Amino acid sequence: MLGDMRNLQPIIIRRTKKRAHATHTGAWKIAYADFVTAMMAFFMLMWLLGSTTHGDLKGIASYFNNPMKVALTGGRGTGDTSSITPGGGQNLSQSAGQVVRGNSSAFKPPGQKDRQAAQAEHARVEAVRLTELKARIEGLIANNPRLAEYRSQIRIDTVPEGLRIQIVDEQNRPMFDVGSALVKPSMRDILRQIGAAMVGLENQVSLAGHTDLSPYGRGERGYSNWELSADRANASRRELVAGGMPEERVRRVLGLAASDLHDQAKPFAAVNRRISIVVLNRERAAPPSSPDLQVTE
Repeated sequence: MLGDMRNLQPIIIRRTKKRAHATHTGAWKIAYADFVTAMMAFFMLMWLLGSTTHGDLKGIASYFNNPMKVALTGGRGTGDTSSITPGGGQNLSQSAGQVVRGNSSAFKPPGQKDRQAAQAEHARVEAVRLTELKARIEGLIANNPRLAEYRSQIRIDTVPEGLRIQIVDEQNRPMFDVGSALVKPSMRDILRQIGAAMVGLENQVSLAGHTDLSPYGRGERGYSNWELSADRANASRRELVAGGMPEERVRRVLGLAASDLHDQAKPFAAVNRRISIVVLNRERAAPPSSPDLQVTE
């Protein structure tokens, strides 16, 4: 019996425990989304390249070869032409053209912003100064009974060169003797009052004499409207200086004859005979051009 029990093999029962599957984290979804986004970007790039003209493709290539050239010097680049790609440069609201060249301030050389700001401030101060001068002269005319009598002959306006004061002739109120540069008393009063208003003026002044189309004497071969208009402008300059305008502020004195008529439709009208006094902007105080006749004493 004991021998039989020793020969018996033990029975081993193995039990396996079932383990739950690991919880999925969803990382594959992120990877898949990145893949789809990359594919979308790739197809968009292929569509853009297929829809862009050959010239624009060369511009894109040149931009990526040297991108700072467009930003700093305004060279040709992706924003330099109109295409299906809007804008270019720094301002994406633009739909065509090279924006960096004129609209962007991000790549301006050092000191350029400061210079532009100083120029803008100077232009603002100068505009205020000319406006005050205009108001001063208009006030003098309004408060002076003698000048107010000739108000219709004094015209003040703003032109690109600066503040323009024109004293025009009238049929019954001439500024000069006929065919002469002799200043009438009324004209002398007007000029000296304007000269007094220019005391302390920092801007330069340009004076021009004008005539109508009526020929003078022998015409252009002798003493003509050119000499007459120049002599009248010079006579007006002397009266302005006598009134107080600084002599050194006179930039040029011109005789323009009938080359710049006030009333083109009526070339013989009295209004064409006039003296123009322009208080120049500093930016426009350039030397007189060669066709103009400059006359000085």
